[in-house]
Amino acid sequence: MAEMLDIIAPFFNEAESAIAFVGLLARLEVAVAERFGMTVRKILVDDGSRDGSAETFATALSGSWEIVRLSRNFGKEAAVLAGLDHSRGDMVLIMDSDLQHSLDISLKMIAELVENPQIDVVYAQNDRREGSWRRSQLARLFYRLINSSQRFDIPENAGDFRVMRGAVARALTSVRDKRRFNKGLFAWAGFRQKAVLYSPENRASGTSKWTRFNLIAFSLEGFTSFSVIPLRVISLIGLLAAFAGLAYGVKVLFEVLFYGIAVPGYPSIMVAVVLFGGLNLALLGLIGEYVWVTLSESKDRPVYIVRDVLHGNAIKQVAPDR
Repeated sequence: MAEMLDIIAPFFNEAESAIAFVGLLARLEVAVAERFGMTVRKILVDDGSRDGSAETFATALSGSWEIVRLSRNFGKEAAVLAGLDHSRGDMVLIMDSDLQHSLDISLKMIAELVENPQIDVVYAQNDRREGSWRRSQLARLFYRLINSSQRFDIPENAGDFRVMRGAVARALTSVRDKRRFNKGLFAWAGFRQKAVLYSPENRASGTSKWTRFNLIAFSLEGFTSFSVIPLRVISLIGLLAAFAGLAYGVKVLFEVLFYGIAVPGYPSIMVAVVLFGGLNLALLGLIGEYVWVTLSESKDRPVYIVRDVLHGNAIKQVAPDR
């Protein structure tokens, strides 16, 4: 039997670009069959869309496909896991449904995996930094901090756009973190990985669902899931503040004993209260973030809930044990 490639594509309110994306999938299926002799099964995950995206995809898709409809919007990270849970192919390609992930790069990554048996995962790395210089520098600082004191590195500018062998996909389904940060999970899982540089295409329609607030929250999710650096930084700031306070106290004592200078009163007290009060509140807030992650994991709720699954022409193949 020919090897099978599963294509996983989560979507949320993508009805406007659905037809164009189905066309891209059709071209990709033909190219994969001609170049690599592989059959293709499409696994689309509806992450709680409210614009009829699933129905639009269902009427346009052909060949072997599934649309996994989640009961609500659980987030892209959970939707990717839902797709992996429903995959059973020899290789798995994860891509976005907004047409920013191109046909050429998809085929290039598949070729890298097919032609190099020693490679387990090929991921796309964005070589075009979007946004301002300040934003790019903040992103670079984020990766430096989160990768410090780790036994693995999370590659910069790499997302979910990647192709992997079936064994890797099955291994990832065993990681059931409730607060998911896929960039970190893909790196944490290990395996032999290779990067392919690419420049994202423009969105076919609509706007990105990622606001500035979402990006900040997502970055914090990464830190609380994979790094203790924020706690250490706050602890270091507190230690430096304590030393500064001690030095200032010695200075005041020296001035009183040897020069008879009056001890400053209200202003110095207010500075100390505001400084240490702010540090304490920041530390408590940060600890609260870590406690919330721990609480979320301890509740052991499912990462997502499936409402139903729409099927196309199914390929008869027994799914491996998970």
